[in-house]
Amino acid sequence: PGQVCGNSSYMCQSMCHNRTFYADVPDLTECFQLSVLSWTPCIYLWLISPLYLFYLKRNNKGYIMMSLLNRVKTVFGFILWIVCWTDLFASFYEMKEKDIPLIYFITPLIVGMTMLLATFIIQFERLRGVQSSGVLFIFWTLSVLCAIVPFRSKIIHASTKGEIKDTLRFTTFYMYFGLTLAELILSCFNEKPPLFSSVVTDPNPCPESTAGFLSRLTFWWFTSLAIKGYKNPLETKDLWSLNKQDCSDTVVPELLREWEVEKSKTVALSKRQEEVEVLLSDRKKSHQPSFLRALLRAFGPYFLIGSAFKLLQDLITFINPQLLRMLIEFTKEERVPSWWGFSLAFLMFCCALLQTLILHQHFQYCFVTGMRLRSAIIGAIYRKSLVITNEAKRSSTVGEVVNLMSVDAQRFMDLTTFLNMLWSSPLQIILALFFLWQTLGPSVLAGVAVMILLIPLNAVIAMKTRTYQVEQMQYKDARIKLMNEILNGMKVLKLYAWEVSFKEKVLQIRQKELNVLRKTAYLSALSTMAWTSAPFLVALTTFAVYVTVDKENVLDAEKAFVSLSLFNILRFPLNMLPQVISSLAQVSVLFPLLFMDILNSVTNMILIFPDYAVTVVNGKFSWLKKDSPTLQNINVLVPQGSLLAVVGHVGCGKSSLVSALLGEMEKLEGHISIRGSVAYVPQQAWIQNATLRDNILFGKPYVEQKYRCVLEACALTPDLEVLPGGDQTEIGEKGINLSGGQRQRVSLARALYSEADVYLLDDPLSAVDAHVAKHIFDNVIGPEGALRGKTRILVTHGISFLPQVDNIMVLVDGMVSEMGSYQDLLKQNGAFADFLRNYSLEDIIEDAEVLMDEEELFPDDALSNHTDMVDNEPAVNEARRQFMRYRLYALRGLFTFIDEKKEAKGEKLIQAETTETGRVKFKVYWEYAKVVGPLLSIFICFLYASQSAAAIGANIWLSQWTNDARNNTIAHEKVHMRVGVYAALGITQGFLVMSSTFTLALGKIQAACKLHQSLLDNKFHTPQAFFDTTPIGRIINRFSKDIYVIDEALPYTVLMFLGTFFASLSTMIVIIFSTPIFAVVIVPLALIYFFVQRFYVATSRQLKRLESVSRSPIYSHFSESITGTSVIRAYGRNSAFVLMSDMKVDENQKSYYPGIVSNRWLGVRIEFIGNCIVLFAALFAVIGKESLNPSLVGLSVSYALQVTMSLNWMVRMTSDLESNIVAVERVKEYSETPPEAPWEVEDKKPPGDWPSEGNVEFVDYSVRYRAGLDLVLRNISLKVKGGEKIGIVGRTGAGKSSMTLCLFRLLEAAGGEITIDGVKIKEIGLHDLRSKLTIIPQEPVLFSGSLRMNLDPFEKYSDDDLWNALTLSHLHKFVSNQPAKLDLECSEGGENLR
Repeated sequence: PGQVCGNSSYMCQSMCHNRTFYADVPDLTECFQLSVLSWTPCIYLWLISPLYLFYLKRNNKGYIMMSLLNRVKTVFGFILWIVCWTDLFASFYEMKEKDIPLIYFITPLIVGMTMLLATFIIQFERLRGVQSSGVLFIFWTLSVLCAIVPFRSKIIHASTKGEIKDTLRFTTFYMYFGLTLAELILSCFNEKPPLFSSVVTDPNPCPESTAGFLSRLTFWWFTSLAIKGYKNPLETKDLWSLNKQDCSDTVVPELLREWEVEKSKTVALSKRQEEVEVLLSDRKKSHQPSFLRALLRAFGPYFLIGSAFKLLQDLITFINPQLLRMLIEFTKEERVPSWWGFSLAFLMFCCALLQTLILHQHFQYCFVTGMRLRSAIIGAIYRKSLVITNEAKRSSTVGEVVNLMSVDAQRFMDLTTFLNMLWSSPLQIILALFFLWQTLGPSVLAGVAVMILLIPLNAVIAMKTRTYQVEQMQYKDARIKLMNEILNGMKVLKLYAWEVSFKEKVLQIRQKELNVLRKTAYLSALSTMAWTSAPFLVALTTFAVYVTVDKENVLDAEKAFVSLSLFNILRFPLNMLPQVISSLAQVSVLFPLLFMDILNSVTNMILIFPDYAVTVVNGKFSWLKKDSPTLQNINVLVPQGSLLAVVGHVGCGKSSLVSALLGEMEKLEGHISIRGSVAYVPQQAWIQNATLRDNILFGKPYVEQKYRCVLEACALTPDLEVLPGGDQTEIGEKGINLSGGQRQRVSLARALYSEADVYLLDDPLSAVDAHVAKHIFDNVIGPEGALRGKTRILVTHGISFLPQVDNIMVLVDGMVSEMGSYQDLLKQNGAFADFLRNYSLEDIIEDAEVLMDEEELFPDDALSNHTDMVDNEPAVNEARRQFMRYRLYALRGLFTFIDEKKEAKGEKLIQAETTETGRVKFKVYWEYAKVVGPLLSIFICFLYASQSAAAIGANIWLSQWTNDARNNTIAHEKVHMRVGVYAALGITQGFLVMSSTFTLALGKIQAACKLHQSLLDNKFHTPQAFFDTTPIGRIINRFSKDIYVIDEALPYTVLMFLGTFFASLSTMIVIIFSTPIFAVVIVPLALIYFFVQRFYVATSRQLKRLESVSRSPIYSHFSESITGTSVIRAYGRNSAFVLMSDMKVDENQKSYYPGIVSNRWLGVRIEFIGNCIVLFAALFAVIGKESLNPSLVGLSVSYALQVTMSLNWMVRMTSDLESNIVAVERVKEYSETPPEAPWEVEDKKPPGDWPSEGNVEFVDYSVRYRAGLDLVLRNISLKVKGGEKIGIVGRTGAGKSSMTLCLFRLLEAAGGEITIDGVKIKEIGLHDLRSKLTIIPQEPVLFSGSLRMNLDPFEKYSDDDLWNALTLSHLHKFVSNQPAKLDLECSEGGENLR
């Protein structure tokens, strides 16, 4: 240093240390100021600039115009360079007169060059479109911080000596300081957006893209949304657009590109290996492309930035315990200047603040990676599922693939958040043990041993819990499945008075579910105890071993509290590591499952030859490569513009031929070609969940004239008059609010509108009535129809149209048996003639007569038969609609809120579900407390308070124990007593933790049991009208999602909330106990905390709601697309559907992204409050140093260091509590719907043999479906004698079914009465009435279970009675042929009995 700073520095060397550290007014040497302080920012900028410039070269966002801000920054940069080099030239000038130390040349040169570099970066950033520079902001901050010391030093020197020694350097330094400060302030402001940037076109761009460095660091840019969400509940229109780099159209192609690279590498590797194998004749090793590698390459680099932040945060975490050690040392020392303490307090604060900012940047990078990963996986699966082969499709059901998209993509997303813990946990554990060893020596090993022993205990609990969870899920699924069937068949249950039997079945499953839940809760109590007691047990064993192993070892405040803070750091990695490993194991199982099938299998697309419109030469096709061929020796040549009919018996391969032409089957031999575009009408019409018009247009532009002609030709015009919204009517999933015939005609209209070259029509006339079929054939398919001149291949059973076709192809057992015109084939008297004979002559004549009659009966304007009309009876129509709603809902695999479709016109049968907005009322919390039990609720809170008291007691006792260190003799005498009491207090705390969790578990089971019971009771007693007007999905939601929340999510949230609340409270108590003055700052901090919390909770709650509402459409669109892949492919609409799927995913991510940012926004603000608590706890400890002993300082500050996490979690739990408690409100709402009449009325019971004669009398009887609607039956009076058979006729909606429902009192009288054998039916109990009558309902409903259970749920009858009933129903033969006989298992809805 002598050479650099001049010899004079040697003289002050001995004084420097004292002057810096022990003076009341400390100062640093001039040499240090000129070298280390001046060079630090320069070194930073020179090190980072190559990387930064390389990054800017790769990422060009456009060009920013030279603004005033940019000009000022550049000018200031040049002036700074001139100022620095003025010093340099002054040194050269002074060299002539005296000896100048080298430092006066080196520093101005280095700093000047650095200022030029900074100025260059300012301009380069402008050319590359950077609006706010983080690199330069940090540089200017460092420059200002490092200049503060000389700034103060120069003023002190000038004031003590009364003169300025070196006026030039004094002036240039203050100019330098002023300019760097100005540069720092200017770098806080943003430049304008780059020219030609796409940001401007976006209606609601995300402010993150234009936010400054500071704003990004503190997530300040989110504040505007938080304020908006606080003022009014957020709506979808308030959400920002997704950043371009997070959109599906960016991330999915990136993943697919990497996947293709991975596949091509694998192919190359396999080829190379085959060559090697030929030489070495080695065993073959198959190479599979790794999807994980593709994911890593696509998203790894971005994720690594987050990992770098994590590494930095881990290292900073360990600074605070060291600062705490120094603070305790400071309070012990008598003659240390007080600025030491203040410096330590502020250093602690800065460290904690830095840790907060870095940690949340790490989380942001991880969560965004997770989000991109989810978008990419869903997008990749969707794209591949549109081109998936039948083989792959058969190996995985729609449900499995939807599950892969929903649950498993979510798992990947969750894993990315904690993936860094795989390396971070071991690093934290090693560092913590290193510092602990330094503090306590080998005694630490005792504590480590306890930790290691606790790991298997936690692992066993986790494994057991997982087993129970799987078991519970099975019971839950069984219960939901049964509830779904019960709700779908509620009408039948009421008609047969079977409610009690089915209620018992539900309760049996529920009891098993609750038993498993109880076991899980007890395990959870053990686990919580282990988690809470672990740090204490570790501390206890370590301290006990430390003081007993050696007489010289005395536990003082420094050792105890520094160790405690290190043990607390250890707690998190130790707990997280096993969890991350198990999650990783789960995800690694997913990779081979479906990705290989889905991402590898792509269908054969069709070759195109120019000769005929459709050509098949020597075609041999099968559904799976390994199967025997379904079609063989197929030779078809279809001339341009001709109509070919394909006929044959059921199962001869007609539909398979159409699939083969579409490329849906595996081609084993031959070749196939289709010339021009294709339109396809499948046998089962595929209808999208969109408007009727959208279903017909199918992506084509709307042309009024053409559209009207298509509707007319397909006989859809009369239907539009019946539909509530005309062609703008929203069609439900799978076309549920259209009849079968309407669906088929819409499918045909879609084909007609597409104006394709080749039409493949797979039996389109089977679902429509004869007269409609004739109209469609004449107007669309036939020789005079709209498609004349187009090539048409028609699969049909309708023989009446065959004389009008050009050619007929007859298929027998998958082979072409004959082909020719109608007349030619009749003459040949072969397979075709046999086919015609099956449809006997009488049928043909009858068909013709029907057509004649119906044409007279139905003029053109009413061409829709009654089966085709939308049924006017709400109950029937709605039952069908509801059933399909739930089918879709079950498929989603996620019980989220169902957004009901609004009907365009007419009276709304189904009212929209009300969603809660704003804060949850206190009444709801009170309702939950009541079902848990008011006394039990108070007792739970008391136990939580007691456990916190025990923990405080143990730590205060520890601080008393460390006070003994002042006197060695006392310390040795009291050691056993100190260890004993400390252990007793800790064990008491553990016991109380366990008791409180246990009691909470009992309370939650009680609440879950009561709430489910009351909901179930009410639903069985609810009138039928409720089920007609409420979608089943909505009721099922109460039994699934809401009951799940009450069973599991809500109790966990309550547990965490109470835990964090009392932890935060005990911290405040301890700090106030140690330094009472702290009470002053609690009020302002609590106010800030309260405001931040309210802003966050309001916004976050609504974002969660929006996210869950926008999640369902992704999966419903996916399952819809998978069922219609053949149609989508035939029309070449793949890219449009991919775009739709991407839009739905992006729409969902639009509400998910602000959700994750809101957590970061909250985290930074709440942790800032926590950091302030650390600062004030340390500051007050320094101020009250004289009256405080070191142990109290240690206690207070170590508590403060823990508080941040508790405060942060408390806000999250408050938010979750508000979200989850709504489930109680929703269940309560459906538990209190008005019930129907009582099942039994004791004093009005009819005689046992009633009704003995069966005389039924209606007296002036009127009825309506629901209050407020018109009467359905008006003043009906009739008498029916016992034994008479009465037929009731009338058009649709005349009230035929309603009359029978009145007998069973499913509809209650609006006037008049019904008597059966003199007994007024309205006076007796419902079960007494319904059990004595019987009915064959309009819709047959079967429940899953045995046939015996379906016939006799109460087990009242003998087997002979059951067989007798089956004989009368003509089912005896069918059932006796079944191996299980009466125990034959019926599937849901009786699917296997069709």
